Amino acid sequence: MTVVSIFKLALFFTLTSTLVTISLQQEQPLLLNSAEQDSVYQVLSSINSATNWRTLFPDDLCSYPPHGVVCDYFTDPTTKNVTVHVTELSFGYVSDFTPNPSCSPNSTFSPLLFTSFKHLRKLFFYQCFTQTQAFVPVIPTTFGSSLEELVFINNPAFVGPLSGITGNFTSLRRLVLSGNGIHGAIPNAIGDLANIEEITLSRNKLSGKVSVNLSKLKKLKILDLSGNGFHGNVPSSVGNLTHLLKLDLSSNGFSGKIPESLSNLQALDFLDLSFNRFGNFGVPLFLAAMPRLKEVHLSGNLLGGEVPEIWGNLGGILGIGFSNMGLVGEIPASMGLHLRNLCYLGLDNNKLNGKVPEEFGFLEFVNEINLENNNLSGKLPFSANFTAKVGEKLRLKGNPELCVDEKLSHRESVGELKKCSKPDIPNPVLFIGVSHSGLLSSSSPFLVLLLFWGLWILLA
Repeated sequence: MTVVSIFKLALFFTLTSTLVTISLQQEQPLLLNSAEQDSVYQVLSSINSATNWRTLFPDDLCSYPPHGVVCDYFTDPTTKNVTVHVTELSFGYVSDFTPNPSCSPNSTFSPLLFTSFKHLRKLFFYQCFTQTQAFVPVIPTTFGSSLEELVFINNPAFVGPLSGITGNFTSLRRLVLSGNGIHGAIPNAIGDLANIEEITLSRNKLSGKVSVNLSKLKKLKILDLSGNGFHGNVPSSVGNLTHLLKLDLSSNGFSGKIPESLSNLQALDFLDLSFNRFGNFGVPLFLAAMPRLKEVHLSGNLLGGEVPEIWGNLGGILGIGFSNMGLVGEIPASMGLHLRNLCYLGLDNNKLNGKVPEEFGFLEFVNEINLENNNLSGKLPFSANFTAKVGEKLRLKGNPELCVDEKLSHRESVGELKKCSKPDIPNPVLFIGVSHSGLLSSSSPFLVLLLFWGLWILLA
């Protein structure tokens, strides 16, 4: 065997050994480091101590995790070493499609959540803190640079100021804190979340004026502050959120005038400002310049004035809530002409008068019309098919001068309306003429006397 042959053989064995080693390394999965694995066990025990999580999931929690625990691979840019870390933690059973680890009534909030998971992107709690109070922890400034979603839904015992939650979340896209015990004002730090796409703070105990500058939140698509105790004016900077799709400020104490700057929200399809204390400035006319609107709700604000003629460019609207607004005048027939996709119309508890527009009867997709407690009058112009289609969602009571045709009076939805009275038929005009039989006809003694008087003149 020559030297060259020996060299080739040695090279072959070296390459083969290297390939086998690489293959074995690839087949062996990367494991979560023991400290991070132990932290996951402790967090799971804090939300449900009755379950022995170490026994139930004894293997690597990235390879064989419970639902709600998600891992990902990371490569060190310097050493090129690959490691695996926890990136998502979701707790609280939502449905069979998202069977996260269930929480017990005495769940506690583990501080390890904000110290042991440096690569965490999503933190989710649903109905976990319902009885035993869990206080908002102090979040270290070193945590949160990778967090993209922070979601707490229906945790009434999770209490503390909102300022305690907003940390160094420079990558945060979703902040959803709904139905919790969060209190206090909105901190100015919210205005610095440049990558945020959703802020939902509904159904908490937040209060004060919304003075934070929202102009930097250029990516924001959803802003929901409903169901809190905010007061004062709506900041005009909301009008700078030009990518906003949903704006819900309902059930607060906002007052003053609805800002004209909202007309800049050309992408908006859902607007709910209902049940606040906006002043008597009428329905905002700038709604006519928001053609992508699908729903607009202003109920419970005594805006006053008439329902304006603004519907020509709003044919995409599906729902209108204008209840209890102090509206006067007649209902514009143009609503029935232009709002051909309308499904819901609420004009109840106002001071509207006149007739119900017959054009409403051509609304093909409508499934609820509420006109209760107004001063509407005249005959209801709807057909039997239309009243049957809308059914009990056709609400008309509280309009004493509104009546219904007798053939519709048996319908449950209109049964409380009075029947329209039949028009009086006037007595026919009495006349003298020749009947088909050629006989002279008369119908009163006066005409008989008139006939004899005429004959006497002719014969005289």
